Amino acid sequence: MAEKEVRANNIISLESVRKQYGKDTVLHDINFNVQAGESIVLVGHNGAGKTTLMKLMLGLTRPTSGTVEVLKGNPVLSTAVEQRLSLGYLPESVAFYDAMTGREVLSFYAALKGASQQECSNLLELVGLSDASKRKVATYSKGMRQRLGLAQAMLGDPQLLFLDEPTTGLDPLLRQHFYELIDKQHKKGATSIISSHALSEVEARANRFVILKKGVLVACGTLDELYQQVSLPTRINLKVQAGQASVVAERLGSDARIQKVNELDKDGLTLLCSKQEKMPLIRYISNLGEVVQDMQVIPPRLDEIYSYFMSGATA
Repeated sequence: MAEKEVRANNIISLESVRKQYGKDTVLHDINFNVQAGESIVLVGHNGAGKTTLMKLMLGLTRPTSGTVEVLKGNPVLSTAVEQRLSLGYLPESVAFYDAMTGREVLSFYAALKGASQQECSNLLELVGLSDASKRKVATYSKGMRQRLGLAQAMLGDPQLLFLDEPTTGLDPLLRQHFYELIDKQHKKGATSIISSHALSEVEARANRFVILKKGVLVACGTLDELYQQVSLPTRINLKVQAGQASVVAERLGSDARIQKVNELDKDGLTLLCSKQEKMPLIRYISNLGEVVQDMQVIPPRLDEIYSYFMSGATA
């Protein structure tokens, strides 16, 4: 795809964006683009600049220098009202007026977004709050408030969803349900920007990952692209015939970098190899015959890649 065509598909563009608060620079020369329909996950330590980056894209704050373009316009301008109607935002700390009921809260935001009362009913049912819709928000648990926040973010079928630590306070079942709801929005063509510390949770749920460290974008890409950039080993788990682990280890030799041999029943080995060594090693293992009963190839996980970049490495 030609560069002009790619740029035309960008729903968000940041060029040389820097943000300062007083003398403190919280974002340094950020450059990245988001295309329509993508699911982007922002990861980084506390204070890395994830929330500030999200606020810049929402138009809640201005960059000190550089340009931010969202839906082909500047998000901070007063002329961006129509654009804001196409956005949905769930902040990290959800705060609603406790004296209002869940239904009243959603109706208030629906009036701002031009959404119907029927849509409010549909969303309350979708997030599992229909039965609690007439209760005051003061009686809601953390998880219920989070689900109400998601419902308000989804009002009006937004083109762009900004979700800051969206599953905080949710149990595993509700977390799964939350991402199912986001998947439904993606099927409608929505684009999402999610900030999260739950790396194992988002690993399989994003097109690309943006890794921030002390306000610097240190890596951006798909999981496979990030894997290609790092010097981390692939792990290969072998299950062999009972009592044959030591024999197989000897046949593989010292070059195979055997991490461990299962000492209990002598039927398992774990090997480490580089990207360049992986295929030759797999071919060699496949020629060992029936003594090898199963093989599991495990590339570096997102949390390992994240730790690599946090340790000071750069792509």
